[in-house]
Amino acid sequence: MKYIFGLLLIVFSIQILAKDRIYQGRYSGAIRGYDPVAYFTQADAVRGNKKITYKYKGAKWRFASEENRDLFKANPEKYVPQYGGYCAKAMSDNRFLKIDPKAWTIIDDKLYLNYSPKTRVVWREEQTDLIERADNFWTNHLVETFNEAPAPKAEEVQEEAIELEPSPVQ
Repeated sequence: MKYIFGLLLIVFSIQILAKDRIYQGRYSGAIRGYDPVAYFTQADAVRGNKKITYKYKGAKWRFASEENRDLFKANPEKYVPQYGGYCAKAMSDNRFLKIDPKAWTIIDDKLYLNYSPKTRVVWREEQTDLIERADNFWTNHLVETFNEAPAPKAEEVQEEAIELEPSPVQ
């Protein structure tokens, strides 16, 4: 009996420590119900509509318009915030924290969310170093928790040139 109780305690503890791929509010969905596309198209944090949703990576995403939902559906990885929408600054410190959807930054066409506007100020001051640290922690988290290798970065993907032989003239 003690063995079973101990095993259940370990399994339960691991599940508590494991974080979801996408930060979700209990009732609001991914990134607390804000429209991820609006950050790019309107340069603003816009609350999504409960009736305009799309499920992606186990999370329910809300959108301010059907057009935004369709843009997301066509290329979700363009709009999903870095680190699953968890606080980018906290991620650089090997931690998971909730976010304030109004504390955001777009860097190199990627969306980063932070815990608060004050945290965002620190994030912006040291962003290059913090992004590198956060990327490393997030990559390790994906591998260890979900056994998921990250997608290769664009500069790591090499296209092979295909040489075509000229066709014979007829």
